Amino acid sequence: MIAATSPPAAADLYLPEPATVVSKTLLTATEMLFELRLDSGGCLNHMPGQFVEVTVPGAGEAPVSICSAPGRDGLFEIVVRRVGRVSAALHDCRAGQKLGIRGPFGTHYPVERVMKGRDVVFVAGGIGLAPLRSAIHYVLDHRGDYGRVTILYGTRSPLERMFLDELADWSRRQDVDFLQTVDRADASWRGDVGVITKLVPEAGIDPARAVVLACGPPIMYKFVVVSLYAVDVSDSNIYVSLERRMKCGIGKCGHCQINGLYACLDGPVFNYADIVHVQEAI
Repeated sequence: MIAATSPPAAADLYLPEPATVVSKTLLTATEMLFELRLDSGGCLNHMPGQFVEVTVPGAGEAPVSICSAPGRDGLFEIVVRRVGRVSAALHDCRAGQKLGIRGPFGTHYPVERVMKGRDVVFVAGGIGLAPLRSAIHYVLDHRGDYGRVTILYGTRSPLERMFLDELADWSRRQDVDFLQTVDRADASWRGDVGVITKLVPEAGIDPARAVVLACGPPIMYKFVVVSLYAVDVSDSNIYVSLERRMKCGIGKCGHCQINGLYACLDGPVFNYADIVHVQEAI
């Protein structure tokens, strides 16, 4: 298992740190990108794949994955899908509004210990691109430390794709192999049509060199893993991010238990070899 990096001090686990909304950008009809800054002026000190608990005064608290790479002079980013009371209140926030931040919490993608010197394959389904974006940026910020970089991205429709400018940049880069598909095309779409697993055999993955990071809706994982098995990728070279109701973030409330594991402590990033036989994990 991957240990969480730099957990908050025990006295600070329950106490949100004040933060300010710097900007927000609508990515899709339901997803909003927020740029935040800690009022202390300090850095969040997160690693790719970790999450924070975000408090909206008067509305409540919710876990949200960090979607920016570390080291941005105190700024960090999150993507929020509008699905309930807290997320709706977040969407209604304006620049300058104050929020509370607890964290970062959880495990992270093994960008240093495992991935350096190896090929990296990112498999993102829908909003799963948001947590993976932190790792993608990290790898591209340190591009010389990694081998071939492949990004596979699938959404239900063209209008549900996020970070369109970045998608275009990845498709132009000579040091990135970028493939995308949609389940249902519209009149403007000229790309691949079909579920994301159709991209796996097209990616030319070298199973001896590749580390695969996958993030997306729960139903996606079973089919992605099968497609990776078909090209001989082993369980130990697959990392998945599992979403559960990580209400407290520190393993106290029990809402995110997965048969003895806690998504907020043992995850959200898991090596697939560690959970392949855990019931209800996937």
